[in-house]
Amino acid sequence: MTARLVLLASGSGTNLQAVLDACTDRTLDAEVVLVVVNRRSAFAASRAERHGIPSVFRPLGPFRERLGEGQDARRAYDASLAEEIATYDPDLVVQAGWMHLFSSSFLDRFPGQVINLHPALPGMFPGAQAIEDAWVAHQQLGLDHTGVMVHWVPDEGVDDGPVLASERVPILAGDTRESLEARMHEVEHRLLVSALAEVVKGERR
Repeated sequence: MTARLVLLASGSGTNLQAVLDACTDRTLDAEVVLVVVNRRSAFAASRAERHGIPSVFRPLGPFRERLGEGQDARRAYDASLAEEIATYDPDLVVQAGWMHLFSSSFLDRFPGQVINLHPALPGMFPGAQAIEDAWVAHQQLGLDHTGVMVHWVPDEGVDDGPVLASERVPILAGDTRESLEARMHEVEHRLLVSALAEVVKGERR
């Protein structure tokens, strides 16, 4: 049975595009039923529109304006978004460049269904600045590699859930930060699709 995916993105949506292309050519036996963005400038919403897929803009800001900067706003946002996503009956919820750390208010609604793509190897550079952190470590400490991983998100830990797939990305002598990032994005696109395909086929859980 074709899997139903909800994709979450905060930026240009190149990882979303890789998934959409894989669904189109049947490399991935799935369909994207909803795209959620949390930044108005996110081009991912336009990619969804081009494919006839519904998208919604759901920022955290209004919840912070109402409830303040603490955990109450975050948990209220997460619960509200989970309620909306649940109406699409997803098999998997995929964070593909999604810059927001979910609380249990979201994750408890989708146990064993949330997957994250992160631009670092397991145990290295958690958080939103992973590529920048790797580049600084290369410049200051001579780090010669970084990587990409796809992992389950079972709880509120930061980029530390059970790993579905990972791939080392060398930092080359002639690299700039931009060339490294571009090469990492190529790995992200391929690794995310292959990991999702294995999960959908029941080969990984």
